Amino acid sequence: MSWTPHDIPDQSGKVAVITGANGGLGLEMARELVRKGAHVVMAARNLDKAEAARGEIVTEIPEASLEVISLDLGSLASTEAAAATILQTHPRIDILANNAGVMATPEGRTEDGFELQLGTNHLGHFVLTARLLPALAAAPGSRIVSVSSTARHLGRPVDPANPHLHGRYTPWRAYGQSKLANLHFAVELHRRLAAAGSGVASLVAHPGLSNTDLQATSVINTGGGSSQRLGHVLAQRIGMSAARGVRPQLRAATDPAAKSGQLYAPRLVNNGPAVRRPLVGRSLARGPAETLWAVSERETGVTFDVAALAGTASV
Repeated sequence: MSWTPHDIPDQSGKVAVITGANGGLGLEMARELVRKGAHVVMAARNLDKAEAARGEIVTEIPEASLEVISLDLGSLASTEAAAATILQTHPRIDILANNAGVMATPEGRTEDGFELQLGTNHLGHFVLTARLLPALAAAPGSRIVSVSSTARHLGRPVDPANPHLHGRYTPWRAYGQSKLANLHFAVELHRRLAAAGSGVASLVAHPGLSNTDLQATSVINTGGGSSQRLGHVLAQRIGMSAARGVRPQLRAATDPAAKSGQLYAPRLVNNGPAVRRPLVGRSLARGPAETLWAVSERETGVTFDVAALAGTASV
């Protein structure tokens, strides 16, 4: 039988932090985790939308335990502040879902001057994960789930000489680069956690073709280019609902059989039940992943020493 949210074990006493929990896949992930008893920290840039999403869940699940915090992944200052706020209240975190993202936007820059998609989709999550890792290490069996996309196949590894694609920008090139970065980050984090002897797991998931507001926003942000319009139409006609598209990342976050370093995705690439899929070829290439890590530290100014942050430096 196919895996569904009914298969999620009891999450009572667990704390989950979900970025972009105010809509789409993040909202559905929050809904299913609180349904199973978890306390969910909804980290989002649009606080009005996040509060509305919180109210929607509480209306359906009156006992839901939720809190909303401000997080703009396009701002290192906001990301640092959000992490500090979370750690003040939650010294132990069981699940971190790096879910939020932007797709195929016009060329733009974050508050810190990063290319918008790489900065939001990867660099912001890189910093957030580094700051929250001590709390994740304090919770036995904790998991970090990075959300990638089949668009990673369109992307190239980050070029350390031009990570922000100056003079080479196209919306889908940048999106593909950011989604490949999400995958490389998850795999490299897994390697470093394992080498440090940490019990924290790093997994990756992708939702396939899901009909969420990300598709519609892409059309609006780009002025409705042909590829964006096609993607939006396909998502509406043959894409999965957000409630189904979220299943790979929910499974990665909660299935007792899921292990660090694994990928969960739809069985039929962009559609179908949530299953474990093999990671092969350039997905496992050490060179690009290590380069990404070094570039991420250089650009953000954050030293991500996994062994030290996970409290396992002496292992």
